[in-house]
Amino acid sequence: MPVASAEARAQILSAVREFVRKDVVPVAARHDRDDSYPTELVDQMADMGLFGITIPEQYGGLGLDYTTYAMVFEELSKGWLSISGPIGTHSILSFAINKYGTEDQKQSFLPRMAAGELRAGLALTEPGGGSDVANLKTSAVKRGDHYVVNGNKLFITNGRRGNVFMLLARTDQEVRPAHRGITAFIAEKGPGFTAGRDLDKLGYRGVDTSELVFQDYRVPASNVIGAEEGKGFYQVMDALETGRINIAARAVGVAAAAFEAAIEYAQKRVTGGKPIAEQQAIQFMLADMATKVRAARLMTFDAAAKKDSGERFDLEAAMAKLYASEICAQVTMDAMRIHGGYGFIKDLPVERFYRDAPLMIIGEGTNEIQRLVIARGLLKKYKV
Repeated sequence: MPVASAEARAQILSAVREFVRKDVVPVAARHDRDDSYPTELVDQMADMGLFGITIPEQYGGLGLDYTTYAMVFEELSKGWLSISGPIGTHSILSFAINKYGTEDQKQSFLPRMAAGELRAGLALTEPGGGSDVANLKTSAVKRGDHYVVNGNKLFITNGRRGNVFMLLARTDQEVRPAHRGITAFIAEKGPGFTAGRDLDKLGYRGVDTSELVFQDYRVPASNVIGAEEGKGFYQVMDALETGRINIAARAVGVAAAAFEAAIEYAQKRVTGGKPIAEQQAIQFMLADMATKVRAARLMTFDAAAKKDSGERFDLEAAMAKLYASEICAQVTMDAMRIHGGYGFIKDLPVERFYRDAPLMIIGEGTNEIQRLVIARGLLKKYKV
């Protein structure tokens, strides 16, 4: 993928920062408190072209590289993590269609996705499955020119307000290993496909996370991604590697916001006649926080750069997601400690940063899964 020029990158980042400063930050606390969907902000992101951030220009998107993509997600998440959700999960399906879809699928879906007319999600996780993707239970049985889908999905971002999903379902119950029986579909909402209950979450509030219910839902056979059964596991795993760059960038954004809030507060808060920033214990905390944020950012950009250059990046993406999410939890806690009692109340955004941090540890594959991915990659790389 061509890397954006310095000028193009600067322009998009400037526009995103201004959007965050002017429109997102003033309303984030209210939406978080009320768990209300920020319709006006999501519509603005569509107008800015952010739903098509990595969709090629020939299909109406911005066609930006993944390093710029990571930078955009960091900036959005610094303002409010939840605002990155509607376009983050959207980009998983657009990636899969662009890389694996037929030309008819690209022409049919990508322009509408780039415009924000179609807003996407990933229908993967199931109530009893979690990270055990290879053994998912949702079934898709072929009936003429359609498949009939039955099953349930859970923890689906954009589940209620999204209208098209990358749906993973089992089309072969007998094949072994089991992951070879999984097929990926482009599934638009319609009869038999409904959003179930909405989930009340600790953090990541304001963006809908729902159950999806499939009851004799009919999806056209022409919507099998790449027009080939049994490739869904490989397609979604590839898409999730890109998603790990996304999650790492979000973690960097939240951690950076927490650090900036902490260092500003430390210089203003006076005890014993001196700002607490002059206390060595606070200085050590700030130094460690800044170092962790910088390291996480560099790891994230390194993974994105490898993807942009066409190299394998699975190991780097897993490492970036693991490290960035873990330091996000640490930095947000340290920011709360520096704020003392003020960090524990909802008057300031620090407590929201702390509540949002666990999402990155759990999302796009738990960190325990990331450690397995990393270990297996290392054993292949350093095989003796």
